[in-house]
Amino acid sequence: MPDDAAVARDAAEEQSAFAHPEVRPDATAAYGPHPDQIVDFYAPRGGGAGPAPLVVVLHGGAWRAPYDRLHITPFADFLARRGFAVANVEYRRGGAAGPIPAQGGAAGPVAGRWPETFDDVAAALDALPALARTALPVADPRRTVVTGHSAGGHLALWAAARHVLPEGSPWRTARPAPLRGVVALAPIADFRVADELGVCSGAVRQLLDAEGPADPAAEARFAQRLAHADPAALLPTGIATTVVQGRTDIVVPEAVAEAYADAAAKAGEVVGLTLLEDVGHFPLIDPAADACAVVAEEIAQLAF
Repeated sequence: MPDDAAVARDAAEEQSAFAHPEVRPDATAAYGPHPDQIVDFYAPRGGGAGPAPLVVVLHGGAWRAPYDRLHITPFADFLARRGFAVANVEYRRGGAAGPIPAQGGAAGPVAGRWPETFDDVAAALDALPALARTALPVADPRRTVVTGHSAGGHLALWAAARHVLPEGSPWRTARPAPLRGVVALAPIADFRVADELGVCSGAVRQLLDAEGPADPAAEARFAQRLAHADPAALLPTGIATTVVQGRTDIVVPEAVAEAYADAAAKAGEVVGLTLLEDVGHFPLIDPAADACAVVAEEIAQLAF
C-alpha cells in the first residue's frame, strides 16, 4: 500500500490536473447513434500553413462512466496550442451509480462494458479519417498519432493492435492501422500484472466482465478475453510505440508499463519507455506540469 505522503502527493497532482476549466471544441461529429459515440475536434492554434498532424486522444478514468472526455479537454487544447489537430474521442463506459472507488476500495461504479467499449473505440478509429476531413479539414489523417491516458492508454495500445487480434475477433482488421505511432501515458498495458496489483480497484476484471476470482466461469472468461483485450498479449504490432510513465505513480504503477515493455521485447519488438522521475499519474495530462510538455514532444517525434 502507498504511504501517506504518496497518497497526499497523488491527490495534489490529481487536483491540479482537474483544476483547469473545460475547453470547448471547434467541432463535434458522431461516429454512431449512441450519445457517447462522438468526437470533439480541436483546430491547431497559431495559424500555421498547411495540414497539421492529427492526434487522437482517448481519455482515462478506469473505463468508468463518471469520467468522461471533458476532464481531458485542457490536455487536448494544450496539444492544439502545440500545432496539432486533435480528436478527443468519447466511448461507452461502465455504470454510473455510486461513488468512484479509491485505489484498493470496493464500492463504486463498474468499469467498462463488454463488448461496447471495444466496439466504440474500433468504430471511432475507423471513422476518424472521414470525420476529420469534414469536421476539421486542416487535419492530416495520413499523420495520425494515437495517445491515451491510463485506461485510455490501454485503448490506444489496443487500437493499434487490432490487426494481431485472434482470428474471428469482431474488431480484427486485415492490415495495420495507418498510424505514425502510439504514445501511451501511464497505460493499463499488461492486464495480468494490473490484475495482480489490483489497479483501479479491480477495473480490469470488471472491463472483461470476469469478476470473481473464485468463480471458475469468471476465470474462464478472464483467460479467454485477455487474448482479445490485453495489449501485452497483442504483440508485436509493427507500429512505433512509446510509453510515458511517472515513476511515483501509485494509480497505475511503473511495474505495469515495464511488464508491457518486457512482453514487447520477448515478441521481438522495441517499445520506447520514458520514465519520469518524481512524476505521478496525473501530471502527464496536466498542462501546468512539465511532464505534459514531455508528452507533447514524444508525440511530435512521431507526428512530424
